[in-house]
Amino acid sequence: MQEERRLTWLGHSTVAIELDGLHLVTDPLLTRRVAHLWRSSVPEFDRTVDLVLLSHLHWDHFHLPSLRRLAVGATVIVPRGSERLVSRAGFASVVGVSSGDTVRVGEVEVTVTHADHAASRRGRTRSEAVGYVLRGSRSLYFAGDTDLFDEMRDLHGLDVALLPVAGWGRTAGAGHLDVTKAVGALELLAPRYAVPIHWGTFAPFGLDTLSGPATAAEDFRVEAARRTPDVEVHVLRLGGSLVF
Repeated sequence: MQEERRLTWLGHSTVAIELDGLHLVTDPLLTRRVAHLWRSSVPEFDRTVDLVLLSHLHWDHFHLPSLRRLAVGATVIVPRGSERLVSRAGFASVVGVSSGDTVRVGEVEVTVTHADHAASRRGRTRSEAVGYVLRGSRSLYFAGDTDLFDEMRDLHGLDVALLPVAGWGRTAGAGHLDVTKAVGALELLAPRYAVPIHWGTFAPFGLDTLSGPATAAEDFRVEAARRTPDVEVHVLRLGGSLVF
């Protein structure tokens, strides 16, 4: 029987993915509070994953308390230079990579992509930001944090693109995709499906998160329908899934 291919959005840039028997999660952020930001809930998922992909060291993507909630038997792929930091979470296998590298995990090939985002630092550790392409029976692009860059066209024709569309508020600064740039990325990537991430999860204490119809994700869906009508955009609720 064929393995189901499913992705589940857990908030911000955290996506649980099942592909060809491999269970993985991106940039796990699994607590109710991060610094001064809060979220209403954290969806449940099976934390005994096989693989963790970390895109960079900024606090909302590299979160040691969340990493420590995952099974230590997982392999963690991280930007080169940050291996020692991630090892503090107790994982047996931590693999440092740079843009252009390829790692095979089970039946899935993981290719490391460029990300147009400032190099991140934790203490004395400094490393580049990256994205990842997964290729198995389906192909999927996890952009991490990035601005729009021309080389995205080299990834043209993937099955799924997971694209950030905002910051933790309604605006995103340099090194990030906003709604307009994210649709520009769709024009270069031309995936079959697109799922907006990095929106509507966290807000300062006492304020509502950015939910409801007037969100960056909904703006992205509308603009994508106008400019890239062949791309099927799925705006997932927190904990919602897409079978691809």
